[in-house]
Amino acid sequence: MSNSRVAPPKPLDRSIVEGPIAHAVWMIAWPTMVQNFIGGIQGVVDHALVGHLVGYAGNAAIGVAIQIFIVVIAFVMSVFSGMGVLVARFAGANEPEKVNRTVYQAFLAALALWGLVLAPLGWLLAPSLLNVVHAAPAVQVQALPFLRIMFVGSIGMLLFFMVSGALRAAGDARTPLRLGILLTVLNIACNVALITGVGPLPRLGTAGAAVGTAVAGLTVSGIAGYLLFSGRLPVRWHRGMDWRPDWGIIRELFRFGLPTGVQGIAMNVAGVLLLRFIGSLAQSAQAQAAYAIGYTELFSFITWTSVGLMSAAATVAGQNLGAQRPDRSVQGVHVAAGIGLGGAVVIGFLFLTIPRVLLGLFGMTDPVVVGLGVQLLRYLIVSGLFVTVALTYTGGLQGTGDTRSPLYISIVSQIVVPLGICTVLQAMRPLQPTDIWTAIVLGHVTRCALSVLRFRQGKWRGIRVNVAPVRA
Repeated sequence: MSNSRVAPPKPLDRSIVEGPIAHAVWMIAWPTMVQNFIGGIQGVVDHALVGHLVGYAGNAAIGVAIQIFIVVIAFVMSVFSGMGVLVARFAGANEPEKVNRTVYQAFLAALALWGLVLAPLGWLLAPSLLNVVHAAPAVQVQALPFLRIMFVGSIGMLLFFMVSGALRAAGDARTPLRLGILLTVLNIACNVALITGVGPLPRLGTAGAAVGTAVAGLTVSGIAGYLLFSGRLPVRWHRGMDWRPDWGIIRELFRFGLPTGVQGIAMNVAGVLLLRFIGSLAQSAQAQAAYAIGYTELFSFITWTSVGLMSAAATVAGQNLGAQRPDRSVQGVHVAAGIGLGGAVVIGFLFLTIPRVLLGLFGMTDPVVVGLGVQLLRYLIVSGLFVTVALTYTGGLQGTGDTRSPLYISIVSQIVVPLGICTVLQAMRPLQPTDIWTAIVLGHVTRCALSVLRFRQGKWRGIRVNVAPVRA
């Protein structure tokens, strides 16, 4: 069959391995940072609406449910981490068909994990998961339907993350930005309509935020699928591809991805277990609401910006290693860390100067909640400086294929250190909110130090990728 009418695929961007390194980092980082920042606005809108319509119990419910959801979904997302390692390496080596084949195999793996694990088990285990975090009864009433809908409706969001991660690893961060803006606009529109009950639509309250997220994710993932077949992107699916599962690639996806998935689980299990400690405080519901707003939402403007830089560091480091230019990998990580520190200083300044204004955006008027929130933000100013450096160096390690070291570092810094501190202090006396906030900061300091030390050892330079040639 003739393919004369099919548009030629968009070539891979070679400036990441050949041009100025700072430009390469910024080219990937800024669209991802903007996308994450805009995506964070969605959480702000959800919490603000729920805070005003339901109260702080609704805010706590979303915060608790999202923390649990991220822990579970991290396993499925690990496939995309492995995909990013392979795509960056193949893009750096200028092997586009291996890029295309890798992304398709990641799609098959993610679809199977969602249908066989995430959706059914998430629905069944949601009540037990809420009990694990000692969610207050009023919080559980709001959180259970939200959590179940998020699990079952997560396929659209998963596919969006898959396409976005593949394109960024291939050097195209602007298309994920456009898709992310569309996703956020649709998500906010759906959530406003379903949380408040616009026109004939039911007023679903907290559950409306989950339904809106599912609808928006499915819509945008459908558009992303169309673009993959259109030939307009550096990643392209076409009729001449081999559509069968390739177990060699799938094994490599899990070889590189599973440590990252377990790392994500470890990090977020720490968050869930911190919620248990928060649930043991005298004013647990108020403290959970302060944590949900201060840490999950406001602090995310630092972490999501840093995650964008982590993606840039991973892409630049991985592609340059694939192009046999490891010194450029080192330079890229250093540039990303510097940008991250600048952003953390700016956002930390806002935490210091206008904390009550920021909390007020979420309908936080209860004096106890506001007091705890202001207190937490002061601690997070310090955390932000360390976590942004930790994330960029984590990106450098993961992008080059060293996905196990960040796993071990996360276990030490996100579980052993903060939870150990809380456990020891609780055994000595009644736990105070400042004990938990201090444990968070010390965990981030530890993660930063270990991540920098591991990357500077340079063992990532010798990691190899084993994938068979493209089948005819």
